[in-house]
Amino acid sequence: MRSFAIVVGVLALIGVAGAAANVTQGPRVTDVQVDPEAAVAASGSRLIVTTSQSIAEVDASQVTVSPATPFAVDTSGRSVGVRFTLPLWDDTEYTVTINDVESLGGGPTTTVTETFTTPPIEVHLLRRDATEDTIFRTDLDGDEAIAVFTDPHIEDFRATATHLVISTRTEADEARLIMTDLNGENAQDLPLPGDGYVTNLQSADRGEVVGYTYSDAELTETSGRESMLFTVSLDDPDAAPVPIEVEGADPRVNDWRFVPDTDSILLLTFDGALLLGSSEGLGASAEGAGQATNLGTAQGIDGIARGSSHAIVERIDQRTVLDLTDASEEPLVAADGELPLVTTVTPLPDDSTVRSGAVLDGDTPTGRTTVDLVANDGETRALAEIAETDALVQVCVSPSARYLALIVAPDVIDNAYDTYQLPLPGYLETRILEIADGQETIAVTGSSISWCQVPPY
Repeated sequence: MRSFAIVVGVLALIGVAGAAANVTQGPRVTDVQVDPEAAVAASGSRLIVTTSQSIAEVDASQVTVSPATPFAVDTSGRSVGVRFTLPLWDDTEYTVTINDVESLGGGPTTTVTETFTTPPIEVHLLRRDATEDTIFRTDLDGDEAIAVFTDPHIEDFRATATHLVISTRTEADEARLIMTDLNGENAQDLPLPGDGYVTNLQSADRGEVVGYTYSDAELTETSGRESMLFTVSLDDPDAAPVPIEVEGADPRVNDWRFVPDTDSILLLTFDGALLLGSSEGLGASAEGAGQATNLGTAQGIDGIARGSSHAIVERIDQRTVLDLTDASEEPLVAADGELPLVTTVTPLPDDSTVRSGAVLDGDTPTGRTTVDLVANDGETRALAEIAETDALVQVCVSPSARYLALIVAPDVIDNAYDTYQLPLPGYLETRILEIADGQETIAVTGSSISWCQVPPY
């Protein structure tokens, strides 16, 4: 019995000593979770650090991320999470430091430092030719171009985090909407509203949701659906597409966008009404069409930057920056040496914009196109110039806002458009450059790079 008591006493002392050491050392890291591949692909990925003790709430001021990127912090029990609000840069080492991590009961603090490396990214592009159209995947070195999906007639495609959605036309000139995984396999047809035309295909940056406008093949003054907006969840690919209707508004949609990191849609009707509402709340139901916030009249939607609630819209008299959280707006900042013929404005998460426009010689267009980065204070830096022999077809920004893709039609005079519903020049080239310095990374044959939020214009 005495020996047993001695053993129990020793174990108790060891337990007390261990607990005391735990307290004197402060919280220790017991587990780290992060998915670098997911962090590059989409916003919202998290680094989760679990410690040996329940910890006091960690404030964002205690956290640094290098290279710098926007983030949010949450604390729960023994864990602290750092949520990246934008996709991270590819092929980059990130270091997350959390200072002064303290036990919920007080005591010594700990500094946590975790490092991880993101993988190189891959993109999908569309290449049309006379006999067969191809969607292919490539890295940014251009060494790994692999065909993943072919069809005699591909109108357009979009990519989500885990799927491709491809709009095609059959030999009988009927619309098909096909879902595959990212390597083009496991193809499945998505139900359509009818036998008609699919246009303006878009995908939400988060969640497996796509949308498109649809028109019946036969339209008269009194019958048929024209340019109606529908959405579909790829998590339920057999479900009927959901019509997006707004009470009292023209059902015909001229332009629209998913609002990043929300379930909202910004849409512009044929009669010029700019409306904002939930993609669920707007859907037709047994009670009828949904409600929406009327944001006045507009002529176009230039875009909404990922990680931002600011939309750039074209009002009748000027372009404005519209805050979708409170409907406040202000004129788009004038660029230093503003081009008189700006054709496109592409917003970035930091409220800067990429603008393309005609290069003038005095008041005379030269035929060249300039692409400039304009900071939110108007400071302007040239990124690229397109030769007078070529045409700029589209400008797209990578999800992380690290790269800019310029889709260019070379030798435009001899580069005839095809006869698709969404016509494109017969030869297109995608030039990818880094926004930080304008350095071109790669130029590849093809268009509709999977970074694009909307079809070519």
